Amino acid sequence: MSTIFAIRYVYDPERSDDLARLRPEHRTFLRTLYDDGELLASGPLGENEALIIMEADSADAALGLLNPDPLHRAGIVASRSAHRWQPVIGPWA
Repeated sequence: MSTIFAIRYVYDPERSDDLARLRPEHRTFLRTLYDDGELLASGPLGENEALIIMEADSADAALGLLNPDPLHRAGIVASRSAHRWQPVIGPWA
């Protein structure tokens, strides 16, 4: 059974030009995960961060699904972490 994970991306602030350049590819990649039913939602979290909500069997599996992300491959994601999240109210509860 899949679990929901909240994944936090922290972007390298020195790479903002690269981030802007690769953002369309990043969003196309995430759209594919959404269309496949693995990504539930994503979006910016402050200036240099993003929050990605995914379904996966484990935290490692969730991060593994994001390995091909163009921003991750280009080294723009300075750090990322996956946290098991159990919503109690809302559409994913």
